[in-house]
Amino acid sequence: MANITRYDPFGELDDFFKGFFVRPVAFEGEQQMQIKLDVKENDNAYTVHADIPGVKKEDIHVTIEGNLVSISAEKKVEKEEKEGEKVLRSERYVGKVARSFSLASDVDESKAQAKYTDGVLELTLPKKAGSASKKLAIQ
Repeated sequence: MANITRYDPFGELDDFFKGFFVRPVAFEGEQQMQIKLDVKENDNAYTVHADIPGVKKEDIHVTIEGNLVSISAEKKVEKEEKEGEKVLRSERYVGKVARSFSLASDVDESKAQAKYTDGVLELTLPKKAGSASKKLAIQ
C-alpha cells in the first residue's frame, strides 16, 4: 500500500529561511556585545557591576527613573592594515547595546554614583527614603 503525503509548496522555503531573520549578522573576529550584570543589595543601597569591556566611558549612558535603571553603550572600532602607502584592508564596526532592569525600591537619583574601571561599570544606587512598602490591613 502506498503512503499518502500532503504536498507543501512552501516547505523547502521554510528550511531556506529558517533562522535567517532571527540571528544578527556577525562580522569576522567581532564578538557580540553584551552587558552582564551583578546586582547586590543591602539595607541602604544597591550595588551594580556591569561588564562592558572595550568601551570608552564617554560612550556609556545610565538613566534612572524611579526603580528602573537603563544602561546603554556604543562601541566604535576602526581597523586599517597598510603595507607601505598601499591600504590592504580597512574595516569599521559600530555596535550598540542596551539593558534595562527594575529594582524592588526606588533609587535616590541625586545620590547615585557611577565609576568605570577596567571594563567594569560600578553603580552605587542608594534607596530612596520613605519608599518602604506599606502593609495593608484587610477588613
